[in-house]
Amino acid sequence: MSARTAVPVRVERIRKAYGAAVALDDVTLDFPAGGFSTLLGPSGCGKTTLLRAIAGFETPDAGAVFIGGRDVAADPPWRRRIGFVFQSYALWPHMSVGENVAYGLKLRRLPAAAIQSRVAGVLERVGMPGVGERHPGQLSGGQQQRVALARALVLEPDVLLLDEPLSNLDARLRVEMRREIRRLQREVGITTVYVTHDQEEALELSDVVAVMRNGRVEQVGSAEQLYHRPGSAFVAAFLGAAALLTGEAQEDGALVVSGRRLALGLPRNLSGRQVRVSLRPQDVALETAGGPGGLSATVVESAYQGHGWRVVARLADGTEIAAFSATALAPGAAVQVTPRHAVVVEGEP
Repeated sequence: MSARTAVPVRVERIRKAYGAAVALDDVTLDFPAGGFSTLLGPSGCGKTTLLRAIAGFETPDAGAVFIGGRDVAADPPWRRRIGFVFQSYALWPHMSVGENVAYGLKLRRLPAAAIQSRVAGVLERVGMPGVGERHPGQLSGGQQQRVALARALVLEPDVLLLDEPLSNLDARLRVEMRREIRRLQREVGITTVYVTHDQEEALELSDVVAVMRNGRVEQVGSAEQLYHRPGSAFVAAFLGAAALLTGEAQEDGALVVSGRRLALGLPRNLSGRQVRVSLRPQDVALETAGGPGGLSATVVESAYQGHGWRVVARLADGTEIAAFSATALAPGAAVQVTPRHAVVVEGEP
């Protein structure tokens, strides 16, 4: 695959509705040239519809799509210089691997020798050399996904779009393939937009993450920014399973919850206000019940995770808070939950 100059992608005020159901509601986003951007959110939030609008598979009711600064609204998918990797792989079972990868090049009427060279080169790049004569049914799921990637990359597109490409793989293969996708993206330097509902995938892969909800963009930022500084209760709860607490902020930065003062170092300008904060499991300590600080809770479950136990404890009001423990705690055990750090968030989860 020859080197190409990376191009930016921009969607501007995109709206798409199916009858009364609004899939995209005035969405504006920039995807940096050569970057790996991820659309993250629950099922039905609009992320795949947005990806298909960029590709030209969906026609927005309003708004514009720009690739390399050019409005591509009038361009059909095959003129947008995009490579698309589908969730289902979409390989033709009656064709060999080589024929699947070469299909788009044949439509462009490239010389046979050039097609053969490019197919061999891209199969080498995705770690599948020498399999051109096999058929998709002879390959594992991970191998089929590599072939789907090769078929997209062999066209030397300006933009690579991937729609939940790893959802059909088992856990070990998902980890392996996301590393391969990131490696390939860095090698080629192609502008990439990736759709997933898997928070771990988004955190590991992305330069930029756009969290979507109900057809709108909830927050955009790096994985680190979204994880440590969520802009809303929804982002905090969706990205990393944060617990949410509501209480009254104090002048000294404490938060009073159910009559207990939690030393959280909140901003002084919040004093006297009811605020909501998010708590990550690593920022919560579990202690024996009855101490001077913290919140009384009851353990509801303990799950071993290799490096220790993930314990979920329930407060009297029903709020569940996760924390890590070096030892297992039996369900029903009385504990004290002591937050050591929290982030103020707005809105409903």
